[in-house]
Amino acid sequence: METKIKWAANTRLGGKASTHFLSQQEIEKVKKFHQSFPEYSRTPLRNLSNLAKYLGVAGVYVKDESYRFGLNAFKVLGGSFAMAKYLAQRLGKDIADLDYATLTSDAVRAQLGEITFVTATDGNHGRGVAWTANRLKQKSVVFMPKGSSLTRLENIRAEGAEASIIEGNYDDAVRLAAENAEKYGWVVVQDTAWDGYEEIPAWIMQGYGTMAAEADEQLAEYGVAQPTHVFSQAGVGSLAGAVQGYFAEKYGADYPTTVIVEPDLADCLYKSVLANDGKPHAVTGDMPTIMAGLACGEPNTISWEILRDYSHMFFSCPDWVAAKGMRLLGNPLAGDDKIISGESGAVPAGLLAQLLLCPCLAEAKAKLGLNEKSQVLLISTEGDTDPDKYRSIVWDGEYPSF
Repeated sequence: METKIKWAANTRLGGKASTHFLSQQEIEKVKKFHQSFPEYSRTPLRNLSNLAKYLGVAGVYVKDESYRFGLNAFKVLGGSFAMAKYLAQRLGKDIADLDYATLTSDAVRAQLGEITFVTATDGNHGRGVAWTANRLKQKSVVFMPKGSSLTRLENIRAEGAEASIIEGNYDDAVRLAAENAEKYGWVVVQDTAWDGYEEIPAWIMQGYGTMAAEADEQLAEYGVAQPTHVFSQAGVGSLAGAVQGYFAEKYGADYPTTVIVEPDLADCLYKSVLANDGKPHAVTGDMPTIMAGLACGEPNTISWEILRDYSHMFFSCPDWVAAKGMRLLGNPLAGDDKIISGESGAVPAGLLAQLLLCPCLAEAKAKLGLNEKSQVLLISTEGDTDPDKYRSIVWDGEYPSF
């Protein structure tokens, strides 16, 4: 079993991938839509000041997405906005003129007729799509890869979706969703892009911009003008690309140093950076990482270009790094807030601790400029979406640190 954290500095910085669709002006429209939901509230940005002192940096701030819309994960932000944009397009209206109450009304449902949304997921994205479809009085079908959590499956079904676990991996589930959409006239709501399927993935990325904008506002409330470093986990890269694009748009040439974090069993972005040819490279086969939300082998082509041109360093992390992050956030130093973070949510925290404490990563730490002046933003993308697995790791010590 591989236990080493691998990293690659990006030598292709300075490209010109467009990030305009993630500008503050565009994301304000997204926020306005999300704010129209009855369940909306800003998720907390936790100031782990004592952890920061222990690690030797000026600040560690964690955006806790376990509070998002009562769904225990951030993913609903992307799916809900993309589905709303699709409906607005069908209605011939601007999303800026539509809110949650209008889109969920019987009048709009009657005007649109019956729509079936289909997606592939490890759990969180599918639950968000199912939740939104249910409120829109529409149908949803969800395909999950082999090895998916039964708890996550049942949570999706509880939102009214037709959901099943297939024999293939995540990318096979994506292809199955696309094939069924073409066969039955369904609408694919997928947070990865491929040739000919870019519009909805871009809308999903815009949906994630709400979270980045909230975090930016909350940092200012803590007296932090802007983060010096942002750590973002990546599966297909949609979240990472959205966060990267938002901060690059807002801060221009002075945007934060960005670190992209992947599981070593699904490190398609890390391998793409290593190849150094500017093209995305896929990882194939089974991906039995505990970071189920990041077990994706084929990069989103839109977000890949943004990450290739703007992100500073890419890390490929064994599962124990995520487990360390879960324990670190769930058992805080006295005075810091406790954060219940799942496997995919906690890996940036685990990596940050290793970077700042382990001599084996001293070179990466130096290249990133992590020091006593650093203000670090982390994103905990999910809570304990698989409670049994969470307890096995945090209570019972599964996946010990190396």
